Amino acid sequence: MDKASEPILALKPVTFRYKEELDPDHIPQFGLIAEEVEKMNPDLVVRDESGKAMTVRYDAVNAMLLNEFLKEHNEVERLKAGVAQQQKQIEALTASLRELANQMGKSAL
Repeated sequence: MDKASEPILALKPVTFRYKEELDPDHIPQFGLIAEEVEKMNPDLVVRDESGKAMTVRYDAVNAMLLNEFLKEHNEVERLKAGVAQQQKQIEALTASLRELANQMGKSAL
């Protein structure tokens, strides 16, 4: 999947209501607009008999989102390891500076 899932990050989640014939109670729904998803990747929508995008294939979208999440998670872990290494270096340098400062203070006497 690698880079195939990257464009999914450009999609904008929305709140919407289905047409009255589909949902007479007009309950708010959360998701993606099928036409926008279709522009990003036509394989991620289900079409009606005339070929018009009707709904999003959320099973596929979820897999793509997981792929992007895992990439970000790996990057966060890499950055955390780098920060930990830098923190150790800072602590070692601070200790060295203290030692030098102590030595300079003793030699001034």
